[in-house]
Amino acid sequence: MPKCGADYQARISGPLFDRIDLHVEVPGVLASDLALPPPAEGSAEVAARVARARDIQRARFEGEKIRTNAEAEGELLDRIAWPDAAGIKLLTDAAERMRLSARGYSRVLRVARTIADLAGAETILKAHIAEALSYRRLTLQS
Repeated sequence: MPKCGADYQARISGPLFDRIDLHVEVPGVLASDLALPPPAEGSAEVAARVARARDIQRARFEGEKIRTNAEAEGELLDRIAWPDAAGIKLLTDAAERMRLSARGYSRVLRVARTIADLAGAETILKAHIAEALSYRRLTLQS
């Protein structure tokens, strides 16, 4: 990350960053990248997968006062976003190593639930937790 970007990020507090679910660094496009073949999954396929995931969430929360995984909290979040044993181990180890707050831990679970929905998986697996963790900010505030 360029120094000016790091300086800017250093001014943003950890609790504020903790409220952002996805942290994705997007590098510039190289000329050589433009000559690559298109991705295997096109926009229409991605849109269909997102629509299916939204349908799953709509059905999951029917009768609740919420509509999406992002709104789930407390016992409801525990009920819908409990990972398999390997996922729990990865998440607890990562939470300690990354010094995740309780809010950060819950946000990882919500993102992992959504990733599982996008994959059409009923259970949150270790791979879903790993992907959700990859979207957390890696630089830690002191």
